[in-house]
This record gives sequence, structure tokens and C-alpha cells, in this order.
Amino acid sequence: MRKINKGKEPAELTTWKRQNPGRGYKDLSPAIRQSIRSRCYNEQHGLCAYCCKRIDEKNCVNEHLVAQHCNPRLSLAFDNIVASCKTPGQCDDAHGTRHLPLTPLMTECETELRFYLSGRVRGLTTRGRETIQILNLDNRALREARKQMLDALIFIQGSSPDELKLLDDDLIEMMLEELERWDEKMRLAAFAPVLINILRQLI
Repeated sequence: MRKINKGKEPAELTTWKRQNPGRGYKDLSPAIRQSIRSRCYNEQHGLCAYCCKRIDEKNCVNEHLVAQHCNPRLSLAFDNIVASCKTPGQCDDAHGTRHLPLTPLMTECETELRFYLSGRVRGLTTRGRETIQILNLDNRALREARKQMLDALIFIQGSSPDELKLLDDDLIEMMLEELERWDEKMRLAAFAPVLINILRQLI
């Protein structure tokens, strides 16, 4: 995960809430739902809030960190909504209505999960382990996708997985800076936060 800094909610949502007191997310028009998705997508620099794979602005979902069923009053709270991929069996699809102990709005989401070059992820705390299980973030397909992208990202940086441990801190810092830059569309590379997590372990 990568820490998400939530900004202001879309103006369309603010206006709609003012005009429709007592109503919930299920009452929103498709256009307002899309404006929420677009704002979340931009805040997340084009990555799924949970697995950090690249998502499409029009083909992702508005995911409620606290499920609407559990707390209907939070269904329109913009700081309770992130953009998630639609991958079957993981992320939004796996979350359901269960309590999520570690969310991408918490700074600790970057330190309580440890990623490996093999594509695996391990929780360093109880809530980290529970979150991985709830969101199914260590499934085989996702591990393989992470490993392929990690190898590609490392190659782009002019290195190889075997050479990473031999790099000095200055080179690692340069790689970190490069990985934290977004492209002309304000998007980060797929799984860039995963490689950032791995590199920070080496310093």
C-alpha cells in the first residue's frame, strides 16, 4: 500500500449532499459517482488503493473503507472512499463488509507490510497480517504480477534483482526519487510503492 492523502471532495458531491440531506451513496447519480472515482484516481496517481497495480479511471470502483452496510452515515464521506481495482477475489471484491484494521489512509500502511522481490508480502503486525488476509494481497496471481513488474522496474533503473543489495545508499536514494515521480498524466508506475518498500529495507 501507499499512503493516500485525501483532499477536498468533488464540488458536485458537496452540492448534492447539501440539496439531499439524509440520503446516501446508493442515491447518487452515475455522473457524481464518476466524479468521486476521478478524484480518488488522481489522488492515488492511477494506482489501486490496496494492491498498487495500475487502474483505469473509468474501470475501477469507489471502495468504502468502512463498508456502507456497517456505517451508512459514512457512505458519502469522501475520506472513507478510495479507488480500487476490480480484480476478482482481491481488494474491493475480497473486502466485503469486514473491518479493515490497516487502511491506505494510515501512515503505517507503508511500514507494517513488508514486500519481497519474489512478489510476496508479509504483515509485520497483527493488523498487517489481517489486512493482507482480508484483501487477499498475497494470492499467487498478484505475487506473479508484482514480481514481473518489480523485475521490469529494477531493469529500468539500470540494475538487476541480484545487484540491489550491493547498491550504496546514495544510489538507492536516487532510485527512490525516480520511483516517486509520476508521468505526464500524474500517474505512478504500477507497483512502484512495492519496490519503494523493498528499497527502504536496504537503507
